[in-house]
Amino acid sequence: MANTSGCHTPTSRNCWGEYSIDTDYYTTFPETGKTVEVWLSVEETACSPDGYERTCMTFNGTVPGPLITADWGDDLVIHVTNNMKSNGTSVHWHGVRMLNNTQNDGVPGISQCPIAPGETYTYQFQCTQYGTSWYHSHFSLQYAEGLWGPMILRGPATANYDEDLGTLVLQDWSHTPIFGAWANKQEWGITHELDNILINGTNTFDCSDISDPNCTGKGKKFEATFQHGKKYLIRVFNVAIDSYFHFHIDGHNFTVVAMDFVPVEPYETDRIMISSGQRYDIIVDATAEPGDYWLRSGWIPASTCQGVANSHPKDGTGIIRYERKLMGTGNPTTTDTVDVPKACQDEPLEHLVPHVKRDVGTIVDTIVEDVNVRFIHSGMFKWTINSSYLDIDWAEPTLKKALHESSSATFPSEYNVLPLNDGKTDSFQLHNPPRRDTAMLPPHGYLAVAIQLDNPGAWLVHCHIAWHASMGLALEILESADSISISSAERKAFDDTCKAWTSWWNTPAPWPKEDSGV
Repeated sequence: MANTSGCHTPTSRNCWGEYSIDTDYYTTFPETGKTVEVWLSVEETACSPDGYERTCMTFNGTVPGPLITADWGDDLVIHVTNNMKSNGTSVHWHGVRMLNNTQNDGVPGISQCPIAPGETYTYQFQCTQYGTSWYHSHFSLQYAEGLWGPMILRGPATANYDEDLGTLVLQDWSHTPIFGAWANKQEWGITHELDNILINGTNTFDCSDISDPNCTGKGKKFEATFQHGKKYLIRVFNVAIDSYFHFHIDGHNFTVVAMDFVPVEPYETDRIMISSGQRYDIIVDATAEPGDYWLRSGWIPASTCQGVANSHPKDGTGIIRYERKLMGTGNPTTTDTVDVPKACQDEPLEHLVPHVKRDVGTIVDTIVEDVNVRFIHSGMFKWTINSSYLDIDWAEPTLKKALHESSSATFPSEYNVLPLNDGKTDSFQLHNPPRRDTAMLPPHGYLAVAIQLDNPGAWLVHCHIAWHASMGLALEILESADSISISSAERKAFDDTCKAWTSWWNTPAPWPKEDSGV
């Protein structure tokens, strides 16, 4: 834990040593001098998160992978070894601002070549933000097979709480291996129905009418314990393949204090709308009548969010038990009083007010990108942006070409590269809009995104519905290619990784590339 000089107590969560919730973390952050070192092994192992046994892709043998924790201002050094036999991989640090550090963003075909089997790659970055996030493979659909883990970067908050309960993760889950579902259904535009919903990597599944020996019925519900009168910080996020949730707890309201990595002005609600990749930090005041309460993922059906399918959506529940002399052990009997949303959209924008205020300044340029769908000549279903779908070459990442050729580099149309360079034009001002790394594009609507040009590099912008990203719904931003600079040691590691990947891939690799690559 960082030296917070006696502050950041239950009555002063806004304080963080010499810094506070008012510090503009875009320009100012602690230099702790502390390095947090982590070792991750990518492995294919048996798993059974809900009582159905199958093979998963894991970090260190578990789904989810180990929690990574650090303090605001710490340096993270993370060694990733690929111990799979027949897959490349990479690790992306979702939402982390890789300031002048594009080579550590972890996206294969964009900022690096994949890590070949038997090889190790070391990622290094400073925690200039604080809040909640997750790390995951960005190699094709691997995170949907279990290759992800939670991450907490500790820092101040906009409201007080007594105890940090850590992460609470919502996830849809398939008993059929995802790559099989992709090949048989999704790449042809046929929806694959997912089998269950996990909360913090666990749930039950009813095997009483199933003869499949893999169905053991040994799953368990997620449980947490409240002490009456305490306030709990809970870090809720969604790592789903293709599910949207309205998370809530029977009998409780809560206060939202952060979205993604951005502290917000606190607001009270009885649910949060949360799409894949998004995070909300909430504070629950445990003042309900002591007892047992259902915690609900609140899976939103296809009638609201078109194209989703889950065979057990109402089973996405966990249990909150109040500490008392005679603790309950059975299922709660509370009822769900929160209505299903009528629209597939984000939290109301008027609620998402960043605490550290920043206006959109001079607009450099405006670009309109149209999202659509089409079938290609082979009959495969593709999502397109301005009629082009992403299809990268893992062995020729965008950063590699940018380092060699800078602003003169040209890319195949299927790389969907959007060059951005600084300039000046006068345009409208936007006062302190919501700032986040994952936002909902509403159906038949639009999403206006302002990007501050202060971080040269190759960056991926994509849909976080895993099927859609695999179908090409993504584009690249190549920002100020002439200003990209990496150290000679990191350039060597970059080049060595590409050489090892090319050597393994040309062996040849046991599997063809069947999707966008991300």
